Amino acid sequence: MTPTKKIKTKKEKPTSVVAAPKKHRIEKPKEIKKALRYFEEVGRRKTAIARVRLAKEGEKTIVINGKSFENYFQTLELREAALSPLKTADLIGQFQISVKVKGGGLHAQAEAVRHGIAKALVLFNPELRTKLKKAGYLTRDPRMRERKKFGLKRARRAPQWQKR
Repeated sequence: MTPTKKIKTKKEKPTSVVAAPKKHRIEKPKEIKKALRYFEEVGRRKTAIARVRLAKEGEKTIVINGKSFENYFQTLELREAALSPLKTADLIGQFQISVKVKGGGLHAQAEAVRHGIAKALVLFNPELRTKLKKAGYLTRDPRMRERKKFGLKRARRAPQWQKR
């Protein structure tokens, strides 16, 4: 008896159904975009990132992560660091400021907010750029924490040497 071979047959794929022609939709005229209602920029320092929005209209308050400015930055030093670009430009109390900040410590967050506010003020008024640049508020502080190295306790701290 000879073994019989099974013949493979190609499976036919079902034919696709041709879609009916699309109905022509009458497109509504595109609305003209309204003028910018706020100026948004991102400020950074170490691992802290602050997304800052300055609005000319509305209540002239400062809100950081849903909290009031005084509750979030409780020390006077941090408050002054965050608002220093507004003081330099003589614009305190003229904007509604909302900030979302994350990462880093409170001091890095305050400096990230400062960087974001300064960049947003330049969007608002490009003439302020020279004054803010001279004060150093537009420069992102590049210093970061150095990474831990293998075999060491920290970035450069070696384990204590023992003679015996």
